[in-house]
Amino acid sequence: MTGSASGNGTVARLTASPVPERGGRSERGFSLSDLRNLVKAGQIDTVLLAVPDLQGRLKGKRYDADHFLRRIAHSGAEVCAYVLATDVDMSPAAGFALTSWETGYQDLAISPALSTLRQLPWMPRTAFMLGDAVHHDGTPLDIAPRQILQDQMTRLARHGLHAKAGLETEFVLYQGTYAQVEEAGYRVLCPLTTRNLDYALDHDPVSDRFFRRLQRALAGAGLPVEAIKTEAGPGQVEVTFPYGGALTACDGHLLFKHAVRTLGARAHLAPTFMAAPETGRANGLHLHVSLWSKGISQLNEPGGGLSEIARHAIAGLLDGLPDLGPLYAPNVNSYKRFIPGSFAPTAFSWGYDNRTCAVRVVGHGDGLHLEIRVPGADANPYLALAAVLAAIDHGIEQRLALGPAVTGNAYSVDGTPVPSTLGQALAAFQASAFTERAFGGDVVQHYARLAQLELDHHQRLVTDAERQRWLERA
Repeated sequence: MTGSASGNGTVARLTASPVPERGGRSERGFSLSDLRNLVKAGQIDTVLLAVPDLQGRLKGKRYDADHFLRRIAHSGAEVCAYVLATDVDMSPAAGFALTSWETGYQDLAISPALSTLRQLPWMPRTAFMLGDAVHHDGTPLDIAPRQILQDQMTRLARHGLHAKAGLETEFVLYQGTYAQVEEAGYRVLCPLTTRNLDYALDHDPVSDRFFRRLQRALAGAGLPVEAIKTEAGPGQVEVTFPYGGALTACDGHLLFKHAVRTLGARAHLAPTFMAAPETGRANGLHLHVSLWSKGISQLNEPGGGLSEIARHAIAGLLDGLPDLGPLYAPNVNSYKRFIPGSFAPTAFSWGYDNRTCAVRVVGHGDGLHLEIRVPGADANPYLALAAVLAAIDHGIEQRLALGPAVTGNAYSVDGTPVPSTLGQALAAFQASAFTERAFGGDVVQHYARLAQLELDHHQRLVTDAERQRWLERA
């Protein structure tokens, strides 16, 4: 990607200078008044109010537009609290402090985030707004992904810094609908294309039509892409977005995934953001991050090279990210991406324009930024970026020293390894004093429980690979 880079109380209520990105109008200037006019004109009849769940999916309700304007837009709504305390199957699960059978699975409140209001061109006559999960007294819910990111932005603001971010993600397009793939037992996966089309510009008609519809739809929603390209893997696509505010980047990423799935279904395609949808295939979510103060980039020295802040930030990433695996690699499949030669890192290293490293320093002048290549496409972007900002804050706060850059193949260099399993990552996450300090005990316990649910689920399963390897030989 290129670009101009244009708990338990210990975290949640830090005071600092205001973090940018707040306001009553969306970034594209779409307001409640605009929505009212479109509703009166009959051009909008439905409003989606959504909250990001633990997995980074949109959960909420479809509201009649008139009802939304009269009753919801200012007063908010309610959803069952288990939306933020469940696994990917939406199964009620014990072990979360937020909700349980003993508490009767109570509701939590959703406070509309007016600045996120926009139209959805891929859904006829529909508008969309995100909401923040809050307690009934209006205080933020510390374990909500969007709040976790905002808390880390506030921590960073203690240093007079705010982050800009650009998200770059990969996914694979398979032929057929999700229902057809499920009916085949997920065993017959046919990528939309069969060859290495990395950087290709001669796309087949189906791919070209999908890319055009996706680009138009996102632009119409105020989410213009920077670029769309086909990748090396069959059926693999990469989409990059321009730099912007950290929270805004994550808000847009969830809508981007919603658009990909919606438009994919209409084209009889099954997109997946799995980190490793097939053996030897890897989908990443690369986070491009820069640090700013008063409109000036803080990563580069005026005469060139890395600033002191940049060196502390990178050192913090290398020291802190090993303990935060469940936030950027949340499930068992996530760890099958970290293999040599996959363009996913296997150790925590850094280098200049080096795609074998976990942290790649790229760009020049004010465009200098850090590309964090550890998260997979399956990551919740709020949590992945929160992990990155927490580690950067850690490096700046502790004034950590940075070792030398890797100048060759980082796969052959010794260093702190990326955890190879979710179990390893969970153990580090729970034992880390840094994690507790950065996120607070409530957040650590909540996401540790989520990781344990994933481990427990897979522990019971007998897979096709096991039968293939052992059925005859055991």
